[in-house]
Amino acid sequence: MEFKVIMLSGLLFALCSCEDAQIKELDLSGEWQFQIDSLDQGISEQWFVNNLNDVIELPGSMAENGKGDEITVNTHWTGSMWNDSLWYKDPKYAKYREPGNVKVSFWLSPDKVYTGPAWYQKKVTIPTIWENQYISLELERPHWETTLWVDDKEVGTQHSLGTPHNYRLDKYLKPGEHTITLRIDNRVKDIDPGVDAHSISDNTQTNWNGIVGDIKLITSPLFTFKDVKLYPDVNNNLVGVKGTIVNFSGNTQKGEIVLQAKQVASGANGLQEVVHQIEIDQYGKFEIDYPMGDSPLLWDEFNPNLYKMQLRLKSDLGISEKEITFGMRDFKVDGKRFAINGRPVYLRGTLECSIFPLTGYPPTDVEEWKRILRTIQNHGLNHMRFHSYCPPEAAFQAADELGVYIQVEASAWATIGDGKPIDDWLYKEAEDIIDTYGNHPSFVMMAYGNEPSGKNHAKYLEKFVSHFKDLDSRRLYTSAAGWPLLDNLDYYNHKGPRIQGWAQELNSVINAEPPQTEFDYRKLIEETPMPYVSHEMGQWCVYPNFKEMSKYTGVLKPKNFEIFKETLNENHLGHLADSLLLASGKLQVLCYKADIEAGLRTKDMAGFQLLDLHDFPGQGTALIGVLDAFWEEKGYVTPSEFREFNSETVPLARLAKRIFLNNETLKASVEVAHYGEKPIHNVTPTWELTDKTENSFAKGEFSKTTIPVGNGFSLGEISVKLDSLLTPQKLVLTVYVGEYKNSWDVWVYPSENEPIKSSDNFRVVQKLDPRTLDYLNNGGNVLLTITKGDIKADKGGDIGVGFSSIFWNTSWTKGQKPHTLGILTNPSHPALAEFPTEYHSNWQWWDAMSHSNAIVLDDFSSDLHPIVRVIDDWFENRRTALLFEAKVGKGKLLFSGVDLHSSMEDRPEARQLLYSLKRYIVSSQFNPKIQLKPREIKSLLKY
Repeated sequence: MEFKVIMLSGLLFALCSCEDAQIKELDLSGEWQFQIDSLDQGISEQWFVNNLNDVIELPGSMAENGKGDEITVNTHWTGSMWNDSLWYKDPKYAKYREPGNVKVSFWLSPDKVYTGPAWYQKKVTIPTIWENQYISLELERPHWETTLWVDDKEVGTQHSLGTPHNYRLDKYLKPGEHTITLRIDNRVKDIDPGVDAHSISDNTQTNWNGIVGDIKLITSPLFTFKDVKLYPDVNNNLVGVKGTIVNFSGNTQKGEIVLQAKQVASGANGLQEVVHQIEIDQYGKFEIDYPMGDSPLLWDEFNPNLYKMQLRLKSDLGISEKEITFGMRDFKVDGKRFAINGRPVYLRGTLECSIFPLTGYPPTDVEEWKRILRTIQNHGLNHMRFHSYCPPEAAFQAADELGVYIQVEASAWATIGDGKPIDDWLYKEAEDIIDTYGNHPSFVMMAYGNEPSGKNHAKYLEKFVSHFKDLDSRRLYTSAAGWPLLDNLDYYNHKGPRIQGWAQELNSVINAEPPQTEFDYRKLIEETPMPYVSHEMGQWCVYPNFKEMSKYTGVLKPKNFEIFKETLNENHLGHLADSLLLASGKLQVLCYKADIEAGLRTKDMAGFQLLDLHDFPGQGTALIGVLDAFWEEKGYVTPSEFREFNSETVPLARLAKRIFLNNETLKASVEVAHYGEKPIHNVTPTWELTDKTENSFAKGEFSKTTIPVGNGFSLGEISVKLDSLLTPQKLVLTVYVGEYKNSWDVWVYPSENEPIKSSDNFRVVQKLDPRTLDYLNNGGNVLLTITKGDIKADKGGDIGVGFSSIFWNTSWTKGQKPHTLGILTNPSHPALAEFPTEYHSNWQWWDAMSHSNAIVLDDFSSDLHPIVRVIDDWFENRRTALLFEAKVGKGKLLFSGVDLHSSMEDRPEARQLLYSLKRYIVSSQFNPKIQLKPREIKSLLKY
């Protein structure tokens, strides 16, 4: 091989007018001939030389075109069902397995489903001016194995899931008419990225068959650019340009490369041109340092400044051109943290799992990705992880323009390291992703994929990471999202920093520890010798939003939602659907706030990745988003409210507890996590304690200070005596730092409540014994406060009641606790007059939920309306209560599923709730409407 590089300066010769007039692309979108090959006989029968018998519109999928099969109980799905396999045998789903009424509970249902080969065919006419030109076919996003024939000649097969399929065709396409035939196969065969990988899974985007995005023939000279990589050097104000040129002419060629960078956003003139001369025979590489001037604009989340590098290769064979968008940025490891251009970065991220219900595949237009990314930015996020898939070009372009940091994965959630074809395929897939998208400044992090398995996965990933760190240094690499921790990683992406983890059930921080805001993950960070990013933080569920069902106007339908809605109506709860959503939503936000703040309190933690800001419609139906699957609000939290605890600057208060007596002093240590563009200079933070009417109870200010970029910066202490508060109430502590604020609810109860008059006119009992029943039958009033465990299993005893929302969902987790979504109550009900509450769970309910059984009222009249409902798992939709009342005999019963007698000296919330119920039971307002028989009450109890 001959190869020369000679640096020159000057301009290339202008293109001649005939070259300007050349057609350089042929758009192949539109109608194609089509045929399904369900028997996999197209190759043996040589369908590529025949006319196919159907038509289809491309770009698009088979499902979008109404092609494929109806869903039945025999449908072959791409995805693990885990406990969802019960759908196939559980009697309660029998009617949803009937022909004509098939509704699956574990994910959204495509109108049509098909797994196997399908054939696509189109006639093209090649213009005469394409003679002696390099010609390629570009399929932006086919799904997923393509095999190509031109006329009767097979060209080849490609398997990439994350990048375009490109075929060189100048050997096959001479001027004139030709037939292009594609066989697309979406089956998992020898290459197995994992049936749950979001690159192929029916859990999210569906395992569709088709082509989306650009479908075109492209021509260029036979002496042309193959690939070009840009390496910004912020310290030296230059860009290293490394590229490859191929020469298909058969003769040694001389040429010139001209480079010129221009700002994208301004009308400024381009920077200086740099010209290089080259001479190669068949294949050659070049490296050029391009100077960016004395003060190039840098790229980050606050200033996403972009440049375009224009490259032209001039030779006697014509001109080859490339235009590459890039940003001057340096995303590096700085101790335990990330830094961009030398400034600390804290990743506030969410996942994107290829969830697009209208199409079943990710969009290829920039504006839709901008809408999504602006949405996450409006909620205070600056980062997106693409779970086990790589998005199309449009996502990178949108992230570049908006300043969002991206983690990309090589399309897999797999068993690796065992010598199977997936091992080699992953290297090829990752290299293709880097070659295709690696110049984007937003592409700052990369992993093989999600949560690997296989006995040799750690050894495999160690080599994988080393390979890519050596190959391309423009981003940081980890082994996988989830694990393992290896010495050569740039950062660790792991599940440790979460307040609820898989299989923790009721033993997690949020469910086992009384309410406080002091805990953090410092120990985990100190033990980890690299930046630590929390893996899939959150996963807090909310009740289904049935109003969103009308949005599913595309290929995926919410049949799972239909099941849940039908069972809700069957259990006489349909009128409460909106209330169940809003109440559980408030609890969900509370859980996310606790999760995120714990991360922000942790000194030098590198960031988190939520699962998820929006709903995940698969894996059993995981309604874990404050936004729906369309990235739209559900009505219980606004972006500005979410940003109070999740933005570049967040005030934080460390409270040892949230429940106080009025003979105590509220104390809090206040700090701030600040990851803004620059330090905050000369600010005087303030604080205020307000009551429910927003009247100020106490307030103060901290010393004027300058807040550096980072977290763990102390602002000072708060100490407030509460002895002037004589009635039970909720207070709100708010801390202000400039334009930023954050708030925490606390509750204050009297250390001594006023005695209850007529206290001899009722009984508080722990057991429904014969004496108590006799007392009720004779007209007595009874408060029954049971011991946790007294309720029969089928009457609620087997329901795992916790304070938090459900983690992920009970179906996919095989029934992990908690099984509930908080409470729903009327805050004005007189039974709660001395126990201030909202209509939903808040921290003062932690004690009650931790000492209770849910009570299933399904066997009672639907007119029996509990005072406090427990929001049940939407897979069950039982009428569950925490507190209800009824007439029994001539008397009246107030039935508490909360234990209000054990260890009361350590439970101020329980004492206050008990007091409130006692006040109610002696009042004239205690007047139940529904009559129950003693045997009906006893049917709830084990004894």
